[in-house]
Amino acid sequence: MAVQQRQWGTTPSISWTLPTEKEIAQDKELTDELKRQGQYEAPGETEKKQQLLIQLQKIAVEFVKHVCRKINLPQSIINSAGGKIFTYGSYRLGAYAPGSDIDTLVVAPRHVNREDFFEHMPSILEKMLPPGAIEEMKPVPEAYVPIIKLMISGTDIDLNFTRLAVSSVPWDLDVKDTNLLRGLDDRELRALNGPRVADELLQLVPQKKTFRTALRAIKLWAQRRAVYGNIVGFPGGVAWGMLVARVCQLYPQATGSVIVMKFFRIIGRWNWPQPILLKESEDHPIQARVWNPRLYPTDKYHLMPIITPAYPAMCATHNIGPTTKKIIIQELERGGDITDKISFGRLQWKDLFTKHTYFTKDYKYYLSIISGSTSKDAQASWSGFVESKVRLLVQALEGQGTIGVARLFNKGFAREHRCNDEDEIEAVLRGDMQYQATNVKTETTDKINDPLHNAIAQGNADATAVADGSGEIARNGVEPHAFYTTTYYVGIELAQGLQNECEKMPDY
Repeated sequence: MAVQQRQWGTTPSISWTLPTEKEIAQDKELTDELKRQGQYEAPGETEKKQQLLIQLQKIAVEFVKHVCRKINLPQSIINSAGGKIFTYGSYRLGAYAPGSDIDTLVVAPRHVNREDFFEHMPSILEKMLPPGAIEEMKPVPEAYVPIIKLMISGTDIDLNFTRLAVSSVPWDLDVKDTNLLRGLDDRELRALNGPRVADELLQLVPQKKTFRTALRAIKLWAQRRAVYGNIVGFPGGVAWGMLVARVCQLYPQATGSVIVMKFFRIIGRWNWPQPILLKESEDHPIQARVWNPRLYPTDKYHLMPIITPAYPAMCATHNIGPTTKKIIIQELERGGDITDKISFGRLQWKDLFTKHTYFTKDYKYYLSIISGSTSKDAQASWSGFVESKVRLLVQALEGQGTIGVARLFNKGFAREHRCNDEDEIEAVLRGDMQYQATNVKTETTDKINDPLHNAIAQGNADATAVADGSGEIARNGVEPHAFYTTTYYVGIELAQGLQNECEKMPDY
């Protein structure tokens, strides 16, 4: 039975049909598979994170009071200054896996600034958290959005900061209020955009539980198929979330499993570059720059525009290029073929989450780009700078008539080596693995999740952050026998004409 209700999104829904018994059973099978794949957190871990956020809220209020006292504000202002912690990203959307970090934002009133955040917040965290709770603390003031990277009792926290042009930040502050954007600079706007987008997105889906089930599935699929990561030209977590939300709007009564099945066909056959919009764009007196290809020429070149729903609207997928667009559409088509077979009982949900074959089957030729430093801190910034340039290299390769596809893998591989002299370092930079430290695991850049690396890779850090890192390299760092590398791989597919010629060669 169909039930007509409100319009979700910018167009009428395709179907209001209620789920069938078969669809409800398939939804349970999907949830069970996601649990087997380790995508749900144990209740105890969830409670632990909630308690930690309560602690961080108390710390945020104390931090604001501390700064107020330092600048000798009246006690009445100190008492009412407030301060609030907001979450955003996957945690706020409710679609996070065990071990995922929590993106948090400290919002302070106007008399607290970024310098105060980095000067006072670390000591207040150490004072107010239990002894030994802080396992790691790494401030990154160079990032475009200021951040302190924390590991607290096994939980990874990204602590960002912004201030509002108000005298008080009450506990019930509604971050969706666009009037809060008045008087903010670009950094402050960008920081506040995280929780604003997450909150808007949750308001724009008909059923949050359905959305979260489908988003867990799509994120796992995208990660397994190596089409996840904004830095290297694929949609990031928020962009995939907006795509899932759009399909939820088109099928308001559907189960999570139906949303996943519809997702691949609808998004895979979308009429790009027509944008994905969850709501009509809105105007505001502050006149911030919003995504608008009619006004801004650069916006016309976005190949798969997915537009954030909170003002000021931005394109979350501006890094997508011709090759990554082609790969995304191929993977969506493949996903649609698999879910069609799941629907008819010929495959199971686990088949959707099969790992990619990038290194084992997809390409005959690979280009490896290796950056190296003699200190770990230097390598964090240097590898981020190299990653930002690898994207330009891939774009240049795509423009060569002899190359059909140049696909950058969506993460780098960080390794530690033991070298005794310059010759061994040169060998490592040529790809020699014999000096790799046997007692240190190779890690991927997404697992390391270094905030300075990420900021530089996205071009969102001051130039001095890179210059300082490369300077350390020139001075040989502080650990002469340790050498740290990050390797990026580009899969190469030759243009068809050249490929045919190569296949005629006797040694091909």
